[in-house]
Order: sequence, then C-alpha cells, then structure tokens
Amino acid sequence: MPLVIAKEISDARSLCESARPGGKRVAFVPTMGALHEGHLRLVDAARESGGFVAVSIFVNPIQFGPGEDFDRYPRDLDGDASKLRARGVDLVFAPLASAMFPDEARTKVSVSEITQGLCGAFRKGHFDGVATIVTKLFNIIGPCAAVFGRKDYQQLQVVKRLVADLDMPVEVVGVPTVREADGLALSSRNAYLSVEERQRGLSISRGLSSAHALFRSGERSSRALRLAVSELVEKNADGVDYITVADPDSLTECPLSDDVGARALIAVAARFGRTRLIDNTVLGEDAPPIGFGEGR
Repeated sequence: MPLVIAKEISDARSLCESARPGGKRVAFVPTMGALHEGHLRLVDAARESGGFVAVSIFVNPIQFGPGEDFDRYPRDLDGDASKLRARGVDLVFAPLASAMFPDEARTKVSVSEITQGLCGAFRKGHFDGVATIVTKLFNIIGPCAAVFGRKDYQQLQVVKRLVADLDMPVEVVGVPTVREADGLALSSRNAYLSVEERQRGLSISRGLSSAHALFRSGERSSRALRLAVSELVEKNADGVDYITVADPDSLTECPLSDDVGARALIAVAARFGRTRLIDNTVLGEDAPPIGFGEGR
C-alpha cells in the first residue's frame, strides 16, 4: 500500500486496527523526525518484526526542559516522508501538539528509580515527558512491536520498565547504535556541530573503545574502565554531565572502588560547543564502536 501520512489520532488508530484483521503484525518506530540512517535502521528492524510499519514524527514539547533546543530542533516532514516512502513504510503519524496535549490535559506518566541517574539527573522531567508520550503513542497505535535505538540506552530501559509495569501489549525491540565510519554515534543533533566540534566529539567513541580493549584484556576495575573514557573525553569536551559505569539492567552506578561483573554499561553525556552528545556501550555484550584504535 502507498505511504499514508495521518495527522489525526483517529486516523492513525484506524489504520493500525485495520491492518491486524489481515494477519499483519504492526511494528512501530517512534521518532522526533529529522531522520538519519540510524532511524532508518530502526525502520528496517521494524520491517523484519511486522508486516505493517508505522512511524511517528512528533517533536515532543514536554520532554524538553527550559533552555533546551525545542525551538531549533530540526524539522523536515516532507524530507522524512520521502525517506520513509523509499523504505516501504505504511503509515507516518505526524500529529499536532495541540492534538497530543490539549489544554485540558492533566495526566503525566512517571517511571521511578531508573530515571534518577544518568540523563535523568541533568534533565529534570525529561523522562516523565518520554514516558507520557510513549504511553499515548502506544495507546494510539495499539498492540505492536516497538523499535528503539540503544544509543538512547536509558530511554530504552525506561520504556521496557513502563511496558512491563503497565502490562502493555507491546514487544520492545532494541537496535544497536548506528555510527559513522569514524565512530561518531548518529544523532539528529550532530547537525549542530562545527567541523572542529565534531572532531572533538570523536573522543567519546574512542574512549568507549579504549574501555572495551581494557575489558577484553581482563580489567574489571570500575575506576580503571571509567578512566579509559574520561581521560579522552574530559580534555576534549566543553563540559561533561557524566561518565558513568553502571549495571546495564538497573542502571545503578557501580562504585569506583568495586569491580564490574560480566556485563557493564559505560554511558557518557558531554557538550561540544552548544551541542550535548550522549553515547554508551555495554562491555561484555556490545561490539566496540567503529573507529577503535584511532589516535588519542
């Protein structure tokens, strides 16, 4: 079927409901648009997970805090639709903010504990905004396989917790981070970076790769693994929110005096110019970022 762009909630819900009686499974990719190859890999994974693919494009105002980049966040519905049409997507749901959050709305969804650290400590209310919009989108799309990228690792864990706790008929699928050839994790916000800032931003993927090398050599000290990342990032970034070694499931920070287990999350948030980049890797589970071995 040709791509349908729906702006009304009722239209999106009806199209997803009509796909199911024909035996098709709905696969859903929530996005904020400004689509890049990382998003399109999620779409490809959705195509493998279900016969009817829906993609939402909605810049969610309630997950942006004061002074963040809501107003300048890139928006290109026509360009995004063209990319999705070429990928065989069936439905683009692009609602207005007034439809998703009418003035009389008074309900927010909150997930506790795993939202407290990492980005949650620096972006107050962000994950309430994420949990609320995801809940609304799942209610509109209905039973589905929902595909998210592992680059936003904390977000992925929040969505998994939300789905489990509220018994939603949703299978959450996590897709590995997509990177440029030099290791930079793909992000819509990369467009903000100058050439010089982008070069310095590579310190994140190089630091994560150094931690992988240490881990493969047998190093398990949380302090040593963090240092492998911080010694590169801190001298290149204009500001660091966090470089954290944590349990990959609970997101509980591992004390620097302790050793990690068979798996360990290393997550980073740092600023280069005005742009905040996030990245992560799970040691013992993920491959090291592309670009491993490049100079410091």
